[in-house]
Amino acid sequence: MNKSLAALALFLVAAHQGQAVAASSVELIVKGLITPSACTPTLSANGIVDHGKLSAKDLNQGTPTDLPAVTLQMNVNCDAQTLFGLNGNDNRASSAIVATGYGLGLIDNTQKIGTYHLELVNPVADNVAVIPLESNNGGQTWSAIDGEYWYSGNLAGFGGVSGGLYVPVPIQDLTTDLAVMTQIAPAQDLNLSNEVSLDGSATIEVKYL
Repeated sequence: MNKSLAALALFLVAAHQGQAVAASSVELIVKGLITPSACTPTLSANGIVDHGKLSAKDLNQGTPTDLPAVTLQMNVNCDAQTLFGLNGNDNRASSAIVATGYGLGLIDNTQKIGTYHLELVNPVADNVAVIPLESNNGGQTWSAIDGEYWYSGNLAGFGGVSGGLYVPVPIQDLTTDLAVMTQIAPAQDLNLSNEVSLDGSATIEVKYL
């Protein structure tokens, strides 16, 4: 959340041999917004998706292997109705085998284990069904992602259509399913002679709009 409180202007004045000389000046403006309400996101199962033990021989050799989808419930509770979005920050971004997905870590610091995708399903805001939205420009414009992946690095929002455009709406209590679809890289591209841990990690952050 931006925390700046005021605008600041800097002016420079120079003097030469006792005569005042007006110098060029430039204005610096510091902007921001302090919201009176706060929002807290939570995930069921402590945000952990555990696929258990997988046998290397069950993985596809030449194509990625899709694991069963797992669904968590995500809630965002605010002190009052608040206009917000959600940022999905991939803590393993360099290891994703698909640029729009989230990474699962590396083997030997070089081999990408795989990718997982997120999908926002059946969101309900203050007891009313809403449309999951996505913005790839920081919230300037939005598109619907109902039935589609929420891409890594993009901002998610929840709302509807106003004036022919998709827009997020202020929300106090949001509930949505978060479907997690995991995909392991082709086995031929991985060193599976030892146990390999799936190491996906992402931070879902509330961004006030």
